[in-house]
Amino acid sequence: MSALYPLKFKTIYKDKIWGGHKIETYLHKDIGDLPNCGETWEISGVKSDVSVVDSGELAGQSLADLLEKFQGELVGDKVYAHFGNIFPLLIKFIDANDDLSVQVHPDDKLAKERHNSFGKTEMWYVIEADPGSTLITGFNREMNEQQYVDALNSGHIMDILNKEDVTAGDVYFLPAGRVHTIGKGLLIAEIQQTSDITYRIYDFDRVDDKGNKRELHTQEALAAIDYKHYDEYKTLYTPQKDETVHVVSCPYFTTNIMDFTEGTEKDYSGLDSFVIHVCVAGEYTIKHNDLAYPVKMGECILLPKTIDKVTLETASGFKILESYIE
Repeated sequence: MSALYPLKFKTIYKDKIWGGHKIETYLHKDIGDLPNCGETWEISGVKSDVSVVDSGELAGQSLADLLEKFQGELVGDKVYAHFGNIFPLLIKFIDANDDLSVQVHPDDKLAKERHNSFGKTEMWYVIEADPGSTLITGFNREMNEQQYVDALNSGHIMDILNKEDVTAGDVYFLPAGRVHTIGKGLLIAEIQQTSDITYRIYDFDRVDDKGNKRELHTQEALAAIDYKHYDEYKTLYTPQKDETVHVVSCPYFTTNIMDFTEGTEKDYSGLDSFVIHVCVAGEYTIKHNDLAYPVKMGECILLPKTIDKVTLETASGFKILESYIE
């Protein structure tokens, strides 16, 4: 029998110029001595920040170690054949106490050519939103490269961007190439390709504590941007209690929302993939092989491919983002 079991990892905390304290006050995570916490990386295969198992027999081993050892048993044979010893998804919580920079991410082709990396397609789930919170995704009109450059150079970049009012429970899918930024007052769960490549377009002329502006990637961004205008940028879905609701499908991940008031059973035997649960509300316990694995809001757990069936038990209800690769 495989030595694999439902895996939790040590949280990686990152302070940011725009970060706040909701990671601490809302998600109840210990940020230690950090002045703020803009992001936590919950499950990461990014080389500079590879996740480490937090508990159980495999505690202290990295996600890279596990991939090398268990291969398809951990992630699924098809996933392992495609991605090898790089875990394909990066799971984050993001707390924007101020607006993030306006940015864009390259697709797989451009990222491979320039950085020997995966591109960065991602999705956001809004956990909590201050009144009046907004975010930016895409353009508010049809655009071409020259029009974009003219707006950027004349200081009117914000005039051409699509701004959305945001409330808790909103979902936004952001394919690589879509200009975007998270606005102040938002606490977000992010599921994305394993990549840390960001082209910063505009940073509101901010300076750090040493008086320095952050680097912009004006030229690099031009070939990465999707200049098209879309009628709908928000991911529309109908919330339902005690049912698994599909929200996002793309080549890089599939994500469902499970908003349950009671326990349930899940059968993943038809998937050739790992499954990740991101708990965004409430708490529950995963039962597998007569062992119990508690999960609460602000925690993530990785179910290896070898785990086909689990029971989820709850006294108070839970909401999770359930993600895998099809």
